[in-house]
Amino acid sequence: MKKVITYGSFDLFHEGHYRLLQRAKALGDYLIVGVTTENYDASRGKLNVVDSIMERIEHVRQTGFVDEVIIEDHAGQKVEDIQRYGIDVFTVGSDWTGVFDYLKAYCQVVYLERTKGISSTMLRAKNYGIVRIGVIGTGRIAGRFVPEARYVSGLNVESVYHPRLEKARAYAERFELNHYYDRLDEFLKSVDAVYIASPHETHEPYIREALLQKKHVLCEKPMFLTKKGAEELFDLASGMGCVLMEGVKTAYCPGFIRLLGIIRSGEIGEVRDVEACFTKLEKPSSRELTDALYGGSFTELASYPLLAIVKILGKDYRDLRFETFQNERGIDVYAKAYLRYENSLATVKAGLGVKSEGQLIISGTRGYIVAEAPWWKTKSFETRFEDGSMNEKHFSKFLGDGLRYELSDFVSAINGFDKKSYKLTRTESVWMAEIMEKFLKRRNGDGAGGQGQRHDAGV
Repeated sequence: MKKVITYGSFDLFHEGHYRLLQRAKALGDYLIVGVTTENYDASRGKLNVVDSIMERIEHVRQTGFVDEVIIEDHAGQKVEDIQRYGIDVFTVGSDWTGVFDYLKAYCQVVYLERTKGISSTMLRAKNYGIVRIGVIGTGRIAGRFVPEARYVSGLNVESVYHPRLEKARAYAERFELNHYYDRLDEFLKSVDAVYIASPHETHEPYIREALLQKKHVLCEKPMFLTKKGAEELFDLASGMGCVLMEGVKTAYCPGFIRLLGIIRSGEIGEVRDVEACFTKLEKPSSRELTDALYGGSFTELASYPLLAIVKILGKDYRDLRFETFQNERGIDVYAKAYLRYENSLATVKAGLGVKSEGQLIISGTRGYIVAEAPWWKTKSFETRFEDGSMNEKHFSKFLGDGLRYELSDFVSAINGFDKKSYKLTRTESVWMAEIMEKFLKRRNGDGAGGQGQRHDAGV
């Protein structure tokens, strides 16, 4: 008897799951399926699981392909199970190609081509199903999206749009997507929601068109470059009954949420200063350092420090000024923003041509918090006090590239579970857009948007 084993969450059971089990059964005579527990899914970064484990087991059994169902609840279990059950073939979908090659020491490993596109015909009768999402843009950040999306239950990446068809085609082939388009109207017809990862200045037009077609929108930061544009499009989203969400991944990061909770508990007293820095060195020829209108350190990186400031100190600052070093194109290679509140101060530091220590420091009347770089992923931070024996270091998971956390909340919001919207509110996104607008006006020389000096440094 040839024994085959496969594993999965099998949440929101659909045609892709059915076909995977059908093909797995065809590889041998006896099929064992390991269904993962909710806790194990969470520990390995699988988010937004909807069905209970008993429901998921029942859906697997109902296919008629499975001879035995087991529970997977810990790391390393696959090796144990293969040896315990005398497995000849281990199989999973092709989106995991290479990940389980280490099991070749114990049995044959087969990666089955996954089902492109998901049918809703096998979903249970519930008020929500699988969200079909499409990607606008094919650059670096867009390249992280599909691998992260597979960790979010209730979501399927269907298609990609790029105004140059060859780029859309290459992206679709790379990530095994069902469709690719160079016409926006056709692309929008193929999806329920869009993820926008295109250049900054294209965000507002793409958001507007998607909302007019009643598509939910998750957009990379900075989502908006003007306060007016932000307010108009949030109003449009509300009128269309659509979710509009800004993808500043730190806002949805478990560690950052925990950090905010400690601040609000009063553990470090009243906050008097926030210093937030994010720098990374880019090539002078990069888009970020050659786009004279929308490039630069501030538009590229300042969303993260601004998020920390607005979450901790709020939006009612009294004074704002900027200082920059600019290259020969007038693009900021290093920028600082200073905000004064009634009882506190804040500093943003962002650099693409200047490198600095990327810390987040929150200073209070009883103590302070230090989150070391990369604090925007918030894997750890420390509360420190005058009495060093009271210091405490806090640790939290940040899995993958972090996009899965915002995606999980996005899908939840689409399905009507919007209680997590506090993580990044409409008001906060509009506030960040207003700061961006003031900075660009100041940098581009029309004199608006805060007082401060501009330093040219032909870097």
